[in-house]
Amino acid sequence: MFNAKKVSIEWGGQTLTLETGKVARQADGAVIATLGETVVLCAVTAAKSVKEGQDFFPLTVHYQEKFSASGRIPGGFFKRERGATERETLVSRLIDRPIRPLFPEGFYNEINCIAQVLSYDGENEPDLLAMIAASAAMTLSGVPFMGPIGAARVGYKDGEYQLNPSDAEVATGDLDLMVAATHDAVMMVESEANELSEDVMLGAVMFAHRASQQVIDAIIKLAEQAAKEPWELKVQDDSAGVKAKLKKLIGKDLEAAYKLTDKQARQTAINEARAKAREGMADLKDSDPQAYLASLKLVKKLEADIVRTAILKTGRRIDGRDTKTVRPIEAEVHFLPRAHGSALFTRGETQTIATTTLGTRDAEQMIDGLGGLSYQNFMLHYNFPPYSVGEVGRFGAPGRREVGHGKLAWRALRPVLPTKEEFPYTIRVTSDITESNGSSSMATVCGGSLSMMDAGVPLKRPVSGIAMGLILEGKDFAVLSDILGDEDHLGDMDFKVAGTSEGITSLQMDIKIAGITEEIMKVALAQAHEGRAHILGEMAKALGETRSELSAHAPRIETFSIDKSKIREVIGTGGKVIREIVAQTGAKVDIDDEGVIKVSSSDPAQIEAAIKWIKGLVEEAEVGKVYDGKVVNLVDFGAFVNFMGGKDGLVHVSEIKNERVEKVSDVLSEGQAVKVKVLEIDPRGKVRLSMRVVDQETGAELEDTRPAREPREGGDRGPRGPRSGGGDRDGGGRGDRGPRRDGGGRDGGGRGPRRDGGDRGPRGEGGDRGPRNGGGNDDGPAPEFAPAFLTETRD
Repeated sequence: MFNAKKVSIEWGGQTLTLETGKVARQADGAVIATLGETVVLCAVTAAKSVKEGQDFFPLTVHYQEKFSASGRIPGGFFKRERGATERETLVSRLIDRPIRPLFPEGFYNEINCIAQVLSYDGENEPDLLAMIAASAAMTLSGVPFMGPIGAARVGYKDGEYQLNPSDAEVATGDLDLMVAATHDAVMMVESEANELSEDVMLGAVMFAHRASQQVIDAIIKLAEQAAKEPWELKVQDDSAGVKAKLKKLIGKDLEAAYKLTDKQARQTAINEARAKAREGMADLKDSDPQAYLASLKLVKKLEADIVRTAILKTGRRIDGRDTKTVRPIEAEVHFLPRAHGSALFTRGETQTIATTTLGTRDAEQMIDGLGGLSYQNFMLHYNFPPYSVGEVGRFGAPGRREVGHGKLAWRALRPVLPTKEEFPYTIRVTSDITESNGSSSMATVCGGSLSMMDAGVPLKRPVSGIAMGLILEGKDFAVLSDILGDEDHLGDMDFKVAGTSEGITSLQMDIKIAGITEEIMKVALAQAHEGRAHILGEMAKALGETRSELSAHAPRIETFSIDKSKIREVIGTGGKVIREIVAQTGAKVDIDDEGVIKVSSSDPAQIEAAIKWIKGLVEEAEVGKVYDGKVVNLVDFGAFVNFMGGKDGLVHVSEIKNERVEKVSDVLSEGQAVKVKVLEIDPRGKVRLSMRVVDQETGAELEDTRPAREPREGGDRGPRGPRSGGGDRDGGGRGDRGPRRDGGGRDGGGRGPRRDGGDRGPRGEGGDRGPRNGGGNDDGPAPEFAPAFLTETRD
C-alpha cells in the first residue's frame, strides 16, 4: 500500500533515519526523521500561484512539541497544545533562518513548513532533528529550494569537540552550538559558550560544518528515490533599460541621501527619491502594471548598489565611518531611582533602558515542556515598540522577533551569572528599546550587564556585544563593525558576537546569500574582538564592577539549614505554621526538601523576626539559658510563657518575683514580653522557667537572693506512727502505720513501721487495696494548682 523510501546513516554514535511516502502523502513533501527514539514529522506545502501584486516571499515555519511525545498531558486548565511557547517560537526561527536565503529572487509562492515532535527520548533534542526533516521535506517537494542543508550540534569539553551532545553533556561542558550549512558554506550559527576564544569557536563551527555533510548526503540519496519533479520557475527579466533610466532619474539623489549621517534626515531624503521614481515611472502604471511594480523593486537594488559599491571601493560607510569604527557610546547606571538596578545604554542611534529586578524563589518561571516541569531563575525580556524607529505600528504582546532577540541576549549573559548558592535570587532583566538603528539585541547585552551590576548581581565579568555586517561581491568582501540598520538590510550578513574580556559567551550568524567561508568568519571574529574590547572600556566609565551592596528597595535573602527531620515543625499541619510566620513577620519563607530555608524581605527586621521564630521551632531549649518570651496564658499557679518561637514553659507563681505573689494577674498579663531562664526540662519535655533570676530590662542573670528555707521547729521528723488511732503528728515523730480502713487495709498482712526498721509484711493473696480515706497518701493530696511535672505519686 505504501511506497515508502528510507535512508539511514550512522551519525554521532547513533542511527539517523529519514523516511518518506508513509505519512502525510498529500503534502508536497513530508519526511519522518528519527534519531535514537526521538521522532519528528515535517510536512511542506506550497501554493501553486502567487497573489496579485505580491512582492515578497511568504515562508512560514511552525514547530510544535506534542506532549504525548514524552508520555505527558499538558498542565494547566487547557489539556491540549495551544499557542506557540517561547521554545517553539525559537525553534521555528532556527529552521526559518537557514532555509529562507536558499530560495531564488522573485519566487513569491506561499510555503508552509510544519514540524511536529511525535516522540522524544529525553536525550536527542528534537530541534536539530526538525531542521534536518525540514531540509529534507523542502528538497523532496519540488519547490525551487537551493539546498539541501545539513545541521549539527556541537559541545566542547576538556579540549575536545562533541557531536550532538546530550543535555547532561552540554550542562557540564563549555559550549552549546548549533550550525546549519550547505555543502560549500555555513548558513546559520546559534550558540552559548563559557567564555571561549575566537579560535575555539571557529573550530567548533567548522567541526559542525564537516559533520553536517553526512546529513546532506543522506538527504540527496533520499531525493534520488522520492523527489518530485522540480517546479518551472519563471524568472522576471530586470530590464537594464529601466534600471538605467532610474539611475539617471534618482541616482544622484540616493548618493546624497546615503551620505547623511542622521537616520531621520537620511530616511526623509530616500523617501523623496522614491517618490520621484514613482512619478517618473507613472506612465507604466496603467499600460504595464507588472513592469511598474518591477521598476519600484529596482529602486531598492539601485540603493544597494550605491551603498555596497561605496563601501568596497572607498571603505567609507553610510554615516562616514570606516569599516572598524564603533559609533559613540554613552552609558549611565542608576537611571531609575526605584528599580533594583538600571542602565541607559546608547550607541549611536540605538538606545535601551535596561532594568534588573531581584525576586525570591517563588518568582521563578515555571516551564512545562517535553522534559517535564522545570524552573528558570534568570529571565530576560526584550521589547521593541514602534516609536523606537519613528513608526506607527502594532504594540502589545511580543512577536517572534522580540522573543528571538531576547533569547540571544539571555544566552550572552547567562554564562557569567553566579550560581544559586552564591546568589539565591530570581533575576529578571527587561530591555526596552527606545531608539533603534543597528543591533538593539547587542545594546540589550550591554545594558543588561550594566543594570545587573548596578543591582549588585555578582557577575563574573561585564559582557559587551557587537553586530558585524558583510558586503560580498565575487571575491571582494568587507566586514563591517557595529552595523547600521540600512547596512543590515542592504548587506549580506548579520553576525553578532557577545563576550567578556576573557572570551565569547554567545555567537549568532544569519546570512542572505548562499553561505560564507571560513576565511570571512575568521576576519569577522577578529574584528568583533576589537569592537567588544572597545565597548567594554566605554561601559567601564559608567560602572567598572558590581556594586557591593544591593539596592535599598531590593529584597534581602538570608539562607540557613535545619535538620530535615524538623521540616514538618516549620511547615506545620497543612502549612499552618509557615503561613503564620509569614503573616506575623511580613517576611517570605521558602524551605526545600533538604532543609535549606531562605527568608526574604526588604526589611531586615522582618527577616530577623522570621529567622528567630524558625530557629525557636527547631532548636532545643538549654537549661540555664535566658530567652525572650511572651506570656500566653495565666493560671492560678503561674503563667505559661512562649519562648523560642514555638515552645511553652511554666513560670510557677514562686518564680515570678523574689517576693510573694498573691495573684498572678496582678503582675503579668497575656501578651506581655518577658525574659525567662530555663530551670529544668523533665524527661517528658516539659519546661520549668523562672523570671525572678533574670533582669527584665537587660536580660542579665541575677543572683538568687531568696533566703534559704529555715529548718522546722522541733527538729527532724521522728518515725511515723500509726495513722488510725495513733497517727497524730505530736512533737517528734510519726508512729507505725495503722490499718487503712478500720484496721482492714490489706488482707493477709500489713506494713511495719518504716523508720523504726519495720519491714513490709507480705501482701495477702487476693488482697485488694482499699480506698485512701483521710490520708491514704503520705503527705496528703496534691494541691489543685500544682502542675503535673511538679507532683509525685507515692504508693
